[in-house]
Amino acid sequence: MKTSIDCIPCFVRQTLEATRFVSVYPSVHEGVLREILRCLAGLDLDQSPPVVGQMIHRKLRELTGNPDPYRNAKEHHNRLALEMLPELREQVKNSPDPLKASACLAITGNVVDLGAKHGLTENEVIANITRTLSEPFHIDIERLRKAIDRASSILYLADNAGEIVFDRLLIEELPAGRVTVAVRGGPVINDATVDDARAAGLNEIVRVIDNGSDAPGTILDDCGLEFQRRFNKADLIIAKGQGNYETLSDEKKNIFFLFRIKCGVVASHTGFKMGTNVLTGTSKTPG
Repeated sequence: MKTSIDCIPCFVRQTLEATRFVSVYPSVHEGVLREILRCLAGLDLDQSPPVVGQMIHRKLRELTGNPDPYRNAKEHHNRLALEMLPELREQVKNSPDPLKASACLAITGNVVDLGAKHGLTENEVIANITRTLSEPFHIDIERLRKAIDRASSILYLADNAGEIVFDRLLIEELPAGRVTVAVRGGPVINDATVDDARAAGLNEIVRVIDNGSDAPGTILDDCGLEFQRRFNKADLIIAKGQGNYETLSDEKKNIFFLFRIKCGVVASHTGFKMGTNVLTGTSKTPG
């Protein structure tokens, strides 16, 4: 998926957000923004948005001298989500279709987008969950169910910190021993790393690896050899978030994407309306 000029305001927002996390001085915010705008002036629109995002956030870390501007926010959001986990797990347990319920809640974790607002409270998260579960869903759950039953190896691509706790609900419904969870290989925005997977307790129930890349998506050529090997061998890939969709939607693999459509660029690419909560596959699973 190529970058659109409509992606540029989002890159500018991320620049200001990250810079304000590490400095209170407007002069610093302005200086960093000017440097990033110079980078964006030479932007290659044939690249996917996560390729551009990787470039921008590497430059941001260099300019601010902070290796992980979102670290405090990520830790806060992991704690907040973990406080909610027992109640959400009970909700899945009492559902007539636990796989579908856990998938919906995993998508809801992407809806909340815990990195977008540092001061997010538990009440706001609960309100977002309640509202989102009543909003439009496109859930191809039967195809996913069949794909899970037939898969001997499942690779689960995580997205954000905080959200990764919601992912645990779905991962707990997958066959034990068949699942590997992959996170980012280094800090970028509020994306989940190995530390976040450990905070969510995923290392206690599945194998966790990092993909060797600091891109806010899955750029296969930029990923480590172990990740590439597991990606190529996996019978089923479950990919969370828009960044993974933007980088993998053209891959000829059995991939199911779970995310909320948050921008017009992705809406146009998928054919779904803005605000739709999506679980959809890229290849047919036989009936």
